[in-house]
Amino acid sequence: MVQYLRIKAEHPGMLLFYRMGDFYELFFSDAERAARLLGITLTTRGVSAGEPIKMAGVPYHAAEQYLAKLVKLGETVAICEQVGDPATSKGPVERKVARIITPGTLTDAALLDDKRDSLLLALSTSPPDKGGAGGVKGRNQLGAAWLNLASGRFTLMEMAPEQLGAVLERLGPSEILYPDGFTHAALASTKCATKTLAPWQFDADSAQHKLITQFGTRDLDGFGCTGLNPAIAAAGALLEYAQTTQCGKLPHIQSLRVERESDYVLLDAAARRNLEISETLRGETSPTLLSLLDTCASGMGSRALRHWLHHPLRDYGILRGRQDAIATLLGDGGAAPHQAIHKILRQCADIERITGRIALRSARPRDLSGLRDSLALLPRLQGILGSLDSPRLRELDLATTAPQHITDTLRLAIMDEPSSVLREGGVIASGFDAELDELRAIQTNCGDFLLDLEARERERSGIANLKVEYNRVHGFYIEVSRAQADNVPEDYRRRQTLKNAERYITPELKAFEDKALSASERALAREKLLYEGLLDTLQPHLAALQAIAATVSELDVLAALAERAGALNLTAPEFCEEAVIDIQAGRHLVVENQAENFIANDTRLSRTRQMLLITGPNMGGKSTYMRQTALIVLLAYCGSFVPAQDARIGPVDQIFTRIGASDDLAGGRSTFMVEMTETANILHNATENSLVLLDEIGRGTSTFDGLALAWAIARQLIAKTRCHTLFATHYFELTQLAQEFRQVANVHLDAVEHRDRIVFLHSVEEGPASQSYGLQVAQLAGVPAGVIQQAKKRLLQLEQQGLEASPQQDLFAVAPAEEAEHPAVAALKQLNPDELSPREALELVYRLKKMG
Repeated sequence: MVQYLRIKAEHPGMLLFYRMGDFYELFFSDAERAARLLGITLTTRGVSAGEPIKMAGVPYHAAEQYLAKLVKLGETVAICEQVGDPATSKGPVERKVARIITPGTLTDAALLDDKRDSLLLALSTSPPDKGGAGGVKGRNQLGAAWLNLASGRFTLMEMAPEQLGAVLERLGPSEILYPDGFTHAALASTKCATKTLAPWQFDADSAQHKLITQFGTRDLDGFGCTGLNPAIAAAGALLEYAQTTQCGKLPHIQSLRVERESDYVLLDAAARRNLEISETLRGETSPTLLSLLDTCASGMGSRALRHWLHHPLRDYGILRGRQDAIATLLGDGGAAPHQAIHKILRQCADIERITGRIALRSARPRDLSGLRDSLALLPRLQGILGSLDSPRLRELDLATTAPQHITDTLRLAIMDEPSSVLREGGVIASGFDAELDELRAIQTNCGDFLLDLEARERERSGIANLKVEYNRVHGFYIEVSRAQADNVPEDYRRRQTLKNAERYITPELKAFEDKALSASERALAREKLLYEGLLDTLQPHLAALQAIAATVSELDVLAALAERAGALNLTAPEFCEEAVIDIQAGRHLVVENQAENFIANDTRLSRTRQMLLITGPNMGGKSTYMRQTALIVLLAYCGSFVPAQDARIGPVDQIFTRIGASDDLAGGRSTFMVEMTETANILHNATENSLVLLDEIGRGTSTFDGLALAWAIARQLIAKTRCHTLFATHYFELTQLAQEFRQVANVHLDAVEHRDRIVFLHSVEEGPASQSYGLQVAQLAGVPAGVIQQAKKRLLQLEQQGLEASPQQDLFAVAPAEEAEHPAVAALKQLNPDELSPREALELVYRLKKMG
């Protein structure tokens, strides 16, 4: 307990998995907490301060399933291993924490999602910049750095604080580190694990020193992060945290990449949610764009595809290279190249994550055999790529060459089918090490020796039923029946007495026992030593293995997109410098996959046709039409083929959406407040090259307030922002904006009535809709017939009270001039009834009669 309490004091706030034999044990409050979280038995062992010590434990060999559950709950676990030798230890075996497991620092295959990266993110703030390099004068900057510990990818960026929500939505980190005292609305609403660190851990100068030491460089200028002090501070704090959790160096983190907004088509948090790129609005992984496109053969490819979809590029050179590669892999009939590539990649292990585990020295024997077998597949890939005429594929062909030294070493060192864990032995191949082969030969020849000894002893003693045997408790022995016990030779020494037999040992058998049993232990120790040496041999080649993993990942994604292009009837979009989005027969891939007879529609946006005002009934397809336009643009800027007959797309820097109704009860924001906040973000940040999707703006307040807001927002986007806008509305009055602005076009989703029923045609037609069909949609939804009838009567009454039956009532037209006051009204205003006599009152009535 003294040893446990000392180690526990060094790791407060964590669950301490304390290795004792074949179990990880937890004590005191840790045991109570673990028992509650994991559903394991809580017991007691020993006494402390007169009270029983609470204890709970999990088996060593099954610990991963418990660790996975704790990590999902956001817990941090310190793994304390036995590092001393129980045979030579005086007192408790020496123990120390080997690693700390947190949600953002996972590397074990059993704890990670194959198709999703696990990112550790750190945030750092800065005072207002004075205008130095890399800063914006007078503006607070937020530095961000994130690390994929399993792969070694390390990235940083600097941003305005209001962009944090969009960054968190894009990255989806598993754990966030930030200075104590820092607050932000995006952090308050995040679902991932968070941890505060002391502010001094975010010092930019010490962070720069840590990073320089890690990369072995003179400074950080070569990484392009000069002047990004908040981001460097975040990166330094993150690196130190990662090193602490792994209890050592991180040799696979060999570079730093600076991410800049200008590299990507930006999507805010609302756009990523509404477009359902990798997660539905309900938080499910399917049906989404990613789930439909992901036919990758490996986990590496799936993770890369997710990254591409969340990081659409603006570099036309890269995008055209991807398009050309996809077209080449798609082929022109017969056996497509992408099929041959995927057939090979389905046999490929996760090289990226295996490389990370090699760097952290946590790679298991089957990781190395998987790496060996995967590297052996590369020549077959090169044979396919070498025959294809595509610049990008030729580059990938050259990058799939593994260092021969690695391939040869792994082939010679690791058995074809090694055991799953090193402690069981059976990992290092025969012929790799002479000493290990000799020790194994002793164990292998053990049976032959015992049979020979048994035959000799029977002949020497004359005892026909004498047996030479072995068990794990008593070792080797000669067993003789009780009836023959008096006939044993003099050099037999009794080892054990049984009911019907006696067991003996001889000097010869004892000598063999010592040699055989020590050979097993020595062979296992030798294997461990050779395995550690093998990991040392692989360390200098980590960068080469990371490059191979990146190449295979990209090739997997390109092959998957080629397969999807053929299966889903996708076409290559054309990029141009003109500000235009011209889509012919565009489709929404996910909806098309879920529905029958999907209707394709055109979208034409340009400088002379900036805004489409979209009207039509609910369920008519307005939201689908808008989303499919955004998704086609997104796919184009990922380098993918798109679901359209033809697509011509100009520069797009951002995609914004304001779709759907939702509140933020935890943040104290109503549905309308959320709507206006997202709209404000669009109005402040959209540019003339942005694509904006707005659906039913203003419906969360009164009719006239909402209509006035929608009208003003539309005018702002048309006259000031001048961006590409799809504006869906039920306010038919807005359609008159097309008369005021030539850049506005009215389109509608068609529907027809048939016997009091509505039929949605889902076809986009020019011009405004004739009516909204609200009652018909309510009837289709199952609203009781009595309610529908009452609504029809009330609608008729409203129309008869002076509201014209046309949906085009002009609320924004100039008010008509006031009519002249009637003479009778003027006369009545001037008189005083109390001063009139009866006769005067009667005369007044006659005069008024004549005026009428």
